[in-house]
Amino acid sequence: MFNKLQNSWELAKASWAVLQSDKELLIFPVISAIGSIIVSILFAIPFFTVGLVESARGNDPGVSPLGYVIGFLFYVVLYTVIFFCNTALVGAALIRLQGGDPTVSDGFRIASERLTNIVGYAVIAATVGMILRAISERSGLLGQIVIGLVGFAWNVATFLVVPVLVIENVGPWEAVKRSGSLLRKTWGENIIGNSGISAVTGLIMLAAIFLTIALAAFGASIDSMPFVIAVIIVGVVFMIVLGLVSSALTGIYQAAVYRFAAEGETGGMFAPELVQQAFRPKNKRGL
Repeated sequence: MFNKLQNSWELAKASWAVLQSDKELLIFPVISAIGSIIVSILFAIPFFTVGLVESARGNDPGVSPLGYVIGFLFYVVLYTVIFFCNTALVGAALIRLQGGDPTVSDGFRIASERLTNIVGYAVIAATVGMILRAISERSGLLGQIVIGLVGFAWNVATFLVVPVLVIENVGPWEAVKRSGSLLRKTWGENIIGNSGISAVTGLIMLAAIFLTIALAAFGASIDSMPFVIAVIIVGVVFMIVLGLVSSALTGIYQAAVYRFAAEGETGGMFAPELVQQAFRPKNKRGL
């Protein structure tokens, strides 16, 4: 288990090397974040109108059928924006792993050509999300734990959907099944590798929060509001950038995992011996 985690960490560092070679890959998470904010703003008024905000706060135990429809549409539009940008990111990353020199327009061209399948997958993801949320709201603590585990399993099984959409250009449901099949082929590496990226960025984020609070408290103790404001601004900007970098690394990692699972290699950006150790296929007994 330790060797598997160490190998995944090395793969995460290789993803960082790819990002350093193509810093424009960060543009895709930036556009995704901006698009998500715009979608949230556009749906804010309908949410207040149908009482979804009050329901989320626990002030209103019921949600009208119209509320569920609007909530579903929100998820579909939001997921479409996110998956579209992720598809562009993974598409560009795969070009780099194949020895090419991708541009931002290359990524968006790839995503545009697969827009129908992206929307279809967004509908599937929104449906699953709404069902799990509806069940969770009507369940006790144990039921919520079970639903949480089901949601985690869904996220794991669909980890490679985006690169499947990019390369194989299949329908959304076929992409989900193909992702699950590839997961079984590379059991756990994508989970641990992605967790490794999240863990590292999470620790850095936590350290940044503590440092920001400490410096802000120091500024308050010396009665310097400009210093406090500057510290908070720098801290917030740093955490936003860190989140964008984490998203880019995850997309690159997805591309690398998919390419090895499907083609047996990941390209010159990843050491062959590292990949061979990290992606040992299961034997017949599944060990």
